[in-house]
Amino acid sequence: MDILFVRELKVDTRIGIYDWERQVKQTVLIDLEIAADTHAAAQSDKVEQTINYQTVCQRLVSHISASEVELVETLAEQIADIIRGEFAARWVQVTVHKPAAVRGTRDVGVRIERGKD
Repeated sequence: MDILFVRELKVDTRIGIYDWERQVKQTVLIDLEIAADTHAAAQSDKVEQTINYQTVCQRLVSHISASEVELVETLAEQIADIIRGEFAARWVQVTVHKPAAVRGTRDVGVRIERGKD
């Protein structure tokens, strides 16, 4: 199994359970690991034969920046659904980091896996 990855995709969105969090956009960081068979792309040297990182990132930025969820868990699930549904990934690991959400921490968040590895 081959793994495509994205580290620290930064997106501003409205996320949180408290009223003050709903008033301002906050930055979330997204890490992705996506299972894909990259053999055909490696042989052809054509991006059309693989999952395009740029397309994935553009789609996620569009979705996340427009979303208004309360929980990082909800956002992670939405991201996994997009990647599996729209990009035909059989497995994905999504980590959503919410920097400085809890005093005394660098960040908090959630990591989920969906699909067959």
